[in-house]
Amino acid sequence: MSEVETPIEAPFANVAIIGLGLIGGSVGLAVHEAMPDVRTFGWDADAHVREVAAERNLAHAIPANIDDAVADADLVVLCVPVRAMEEVAAQLKGKLKPDCVISDVGSCKKSVADAIARQLPGQPIVPAHPVAGTEHSGPGAGFASLFHNRWCIVTPGEGVDQVHVDKVIAFWRAIGATVETMAPDHHDRVLAVTSHVPHLIAYTIVGTASDLEEVTRSEVIKYSAGGFRDFTRIAASDPTMWRDVFLSNKDAVLEILQRFSEDLTALQRAIRWGDGDALFDHFSKTREVRRSIIEEGQDDARPDFGRHDHGEVPEPEA
Repeated sequence: MSEVETPIEAPFANVAIIGLGLIGGSVGLAVHEAMPDVRTFGWDADAHVREVAAERNLAHAIPANIDDAVADADLVVLCVPVRAMEEVAAQLKGKLKPDCVISDVGSCKKSVADAIARQLPGQPIVPAHPVAGTEHSGPGAGFASLFHNRWCIVTPGEGVDQVHVDKVIAFWRAIGATVETMAPDHHDRVLAVTSHVPHLIAYTIVGTASDLEEVTRSEVIKYSAGGFRDFTRIAASDPTMWRDVFLSNKDAVLEILQRFSEDLTALQRAIRWGDGDALFDHFSKTREVRRSIIEEGQDDARPDFGRHDHGEVPEPEA
């Protein structure tokens, strides 16, 4: 049974979910569980994805045409890669009710909001970013509890009606998320630190290990310790999504990468000169950050960085 209390007064009667991968599928399942009276419509450009989504009942109706998916929608949630948002928004021109709210789940907010607004001027737009996910992707990966006790950052732009913002906040709270509001550009800088650059580092270190001629692929796999194992988990994330994230949040990512490079140089210097005090002080500070993450409920103190099988997460699709 859901951890979210029921019954819940639904802020929207009809919800359309565009893009039926991990996040979109989880939104559909979460709405079914928390707000059973809400009618959901799903659509994906890939016919095979639509077929799997229908088999898993990710939405009440999954038409072949995007027009049919959004015709009655009070809320449209765009769950496609961030650089595909504008193209999808363009397909919705003239197809939406005037008061239909457009939202999304992208991890870059400023560029996405601008792109959607270019294509749908006058439509209520309330961007959002659920800070939740797994390394799995595709229509088979979603599960209803993905957003439970996870942050969802809502980033309304200037001039948007607060009524629409409140409804989007209520929607995410209804499916279990803890909601914070933030300016779009500030969000992008925060996520560059907490998510985007860590993923880039993970992709890099896994690639470095693979490229080392003196370390065979079998040895990398066989002797993977906790740190490298967690890096490989992150580096298994959807490549299309992360390509788009880095290109869409370029300025913030490059800024944080430069700072990281400077800090890494300082650590190199400490190791080279045998400065154990500097290393100890740095590691002690970062250990406290880790403890703070646990105290905030964003992970737990179990080994393996608190990663564990959900029980509800299907195997990733081939």
